[in-house]
Amino acid sequence: MKEEQVILVNEKDEPIGLMNKLEAHEKAVLHRAFSVFVLNNKNEVLLQQRAHHKYHSPLLWTNTCCSHQRAGETNLEAGKRRLFEEMGMQTELKELFHFIYKAPFDNGLTEHELDHVMIGYSNEEPNINDEEVESWKWMKIEAIKDDMLQNPDIYTVWFKIIFDEFYHYLEEHTL
Repeated sequence: MKEEQVILVNEKDEPIGLMNKLEAHEKAVLHRAFSVFVLNNKNEVLLQQRAHHKYHSPLLWTNTCCSHQRAGETNLEAGKRRLFEEMGMQTELKELFHFIYKAPFDNGLTEHELDHVMIGYSNEEPNINDEEVESWKWMKIEAIKDDMLQNPDIYTVWFKIIFDEFYHYLEEHTL
């Protein structure tokens, strides 16, 4: 199987090339990514626990799904594709904002991503892909915020980074 490639970008999100995903994480090269948040009608966020065999951040809790866009794929197309691949769900998505972060992992890899954050709404239960997802749960936004303060080590690095911005977005638009 051919290794997945990521889209290398500059700080203006302009594509500058492609690189194998693992190599990009080894070299900490800036690349395009996305993070999807699905909320239900109770204003709960669908969280996933990453599968135990993932090469980084196994068994940590994070947003509904996240991944990398493929060459020729829009941000929203990528988000919808990955939401279905990981969580077995389909819903409309809306892009909220994007930002750049850099986060080294204990295994020597580094995430250096220009992350496009998206939101969708659904009340359906996911049909998880066991290769990607260990478990899932709906959680109130305030409960996530409190739990992150109490138990920061059970959440992915990127989720902790983007949740604050996501929380403020929701405060302004829904809470």
